[in-house]
Amino acid sequence: MPSRSPAPRSLYVHVPFCVRRCSYCDFAVQATSAAPTGAWLDAIATEMRLLAEDRGWDGPLALDTVYVGGGTPSMLDPGAMETFRRRIEPYAAWDASAEWTCEANPESFTPEVARAWADAGVNRISLGAQTFHEPTLRWMGRMHGVDGPARAVEAAREGGIDNLSVDLIFGLPGRLGRDWGADLHHALLLEPQHVSLYGLTAEAGAPLGRWVREGRETLADEDRYADEFLLAHERLRAAGFEHYEVSNFGLPGKRSRHNSIYWTGAPYAALGPGAHAFHPPLRRWNVRGWDAYRDALAAGRLPVDDEETVDEETATLERAWLGLRTDGGHPLETEGERRLAETWAEHGWGRIDGDRVRLTAEGWLLLDRLAVEMASARDQAPAPRVPSLHR
Repeated sequence: MPSRSPAPRSLYVHVPFCVRRCSYCDFAVQATSAAPTGAWLDAIATEMRLLAEDRGWDGPLALDTVYVGGGTPSMLDPGAMETFRRRIEPYAAWDASAEWTCEANPESFTPEVARAWADAGVNRISLGAQTFHEPTLRWMGRMHGVDGPARAVEAAREGGIDNLSVDLIFGLPGRLGRDWGADLHHALLLEPQHVSLYGLTAEAGAPLGRWVREGRETLADEDRYADEFLLAHERLRAAGFEHYEVSNFGLPGKRSRHNSIYWTGAPYAALGPGAHAFHPPLRRWNVRGWDAYRDALAAGRLPVDDEETVDEETATLERAWLGLRTDGGHPLETEGERRLAETWAEHGWGRIDGDRVRLTAEGWLLLDRLAVEMASARDQAPAPRVPSLHR
């Protein structure tokens, strides 16, 4: 099928392998003691070739961002990133100015991996710390101890990668006794350039989902969830971070360039089991299982599970949801949108800056509801233009 949208400048690549599945995880992963690096490289290279043919791209993609996620990319052989880059180069290439992020778990991110990744051109690490509380790490099924993130950060910096993001999970069951403020403190001691926060959810396909259904576990209530989110907002902003997206904080100049592509509605390509791509207006996602993914490619087929065309109604809702989730906000183009934004401002959920509304941290806690309200508020009458105070 010929391409109907601009060639993407961002690429997501999924590594599905983990030593074991964490209690909260519903991602496309396969538990294994050793990642089959060679088979993964063969499959990814084949999918890249088939995808380029399918989309009708004229020459190799010129990429601005590459994100290798998982799963656990740091389980692959140390030289995997160099080989990956070389093998897809006929179809997608990037230079040192691109942001190349790889996810890593502390227990498998060794000094050898760090040096090999840096030599390949990886210039940003997203580290899955999640918590610094030993009992909670065991409950999650994490393989690293409390000191694991610090060792991984040291390995990254000594290996030549100094742009580091740390992942943390909030909204955990109260019975675990995890001190969220202490976790934020420990994360800041690592001096990361970026922090990503994820509120715990009981996904149906995850072990935690089963525990909740069976009454064996209880998630944090709405008040605790909100309090922890707002505490993170306060602490990280006080430490100099910009809260630029509902779940993401970056020091000035250190926002995730790749993730920002998702929030703008720009096209992006994707490879690997369970990977989602967007070629406007087409959204497409791959089969989740490693075996099914590899078998499809061996048969010369793209491993597509399904796809959908985004209609205008859906696109309107997504534009509202994507805009409101960032500090860029949403444009006020109609009378209905402006009246709604004024109501939000009265409740402390947003602020109006000229012809845009930007949600506050309190508003972000209501993001899904507010996005639906905004998408529904559009009408035919244009909103009045607000003159700029700057000349």
